[in-house]
Amino acid sequence: MQPMEPRLHHVKCLSPAGFHRMAYVEWGDVDNPRVLICAHGLTRMGRDFDRLARALADHYRVVCPDVVGRGHSDWLRDPAFYAIPQYASDMVALIARLDVEQVDWVGTSMGGLIGIALAGQAGSPIRQLVLNDVGPRLGPVAIARIGSYVGQPVSFATMDEAIDYQSVTAAPFGLKTREDWRELIAPTLRLVDGRYVFRYDPAIAVPFRTTTPQVAAAGEAATWTLYDRITARTLLVRGAQSDLLTPETAAEMVTRGPRPQVVEVADVGHAPTFMPANEVRLVRDFLLEAA
Repeated sequence: MQPMEPRLHHVKCLSPAGFHRMAYVEWGDVDNPRVLICAHGLTRMGRDFDRLARALADHYRVVCPDVVGRGHSDWLRDPAFYAIPQYASDMVALIARLDVEQVDWVGTSMGGLIGIALAGQAGSPIRQLVLNDVGPRLGPVAIARIGSYVGQPVSFATMDEAIDYQSVTAAPFGLKTREDWRELIAPTLRLVDGRYVFRYDPAIAVPFRTTTPQVAAAGEAATWTLYDRITARTLLVRGAQSDLLTPETAAEMVTRGPRPQVVEVADVGHAPTFMPANEVRLVRDFLLEAA
């Protein structure tokens, strides 16, 4: 049997600099009223969730967007808008396109912050929320590590070179085989002038690198406020070796807001990929338990 393949679509979204198209892949029955949105991390794309989507497509219409500036989505004319408010606005346009009243949400890292921004709003459509290795407070060690490579002008003569590079920079993902790394990385590459480059706008690093401590502190306070308003049933997944979601922040999250269930994934840092069977199973079991 051939593996299930997704359908690629686009939705028009608006920033202060004009319209842009956001791509998304979709799995499962288009008429299924149960919708799961899976949102990826900072430099990633919707195809990160292929295995999870296949595992849930019998139960959900699974929708995996490429956040603007990534994957098959447009790049913003003004990189200043590469930030959570713009991403959340784009997701509202996506939910309107899907024409449903409620969605479940899985968000890895940045995708989790987008989920918090939406789930913390009055009247939010998010019914169940999975936060993958992220919270309102971000570990400074991880921020420095990620900042060291985001937006760097790297290119590769072969796909194998790209896999070698990414399996080092993203080693905390904890993948064990080269085949897994290839499956994860291949969709994120494109050929430009005979060399492989990543499918994201290097300018996403602009707001990431120009954030002052004062702005970061204000952002953290605002995110805690949103988090405390969340009423969705919530699961918090943490890589046991994560440097982005520290044990202290995870412990605080358990006592606040939605008071999530917490699962730690052994031998993984930031962030679990939801590719190994045990990681797929923990998300699937949580989402389907409510049914």
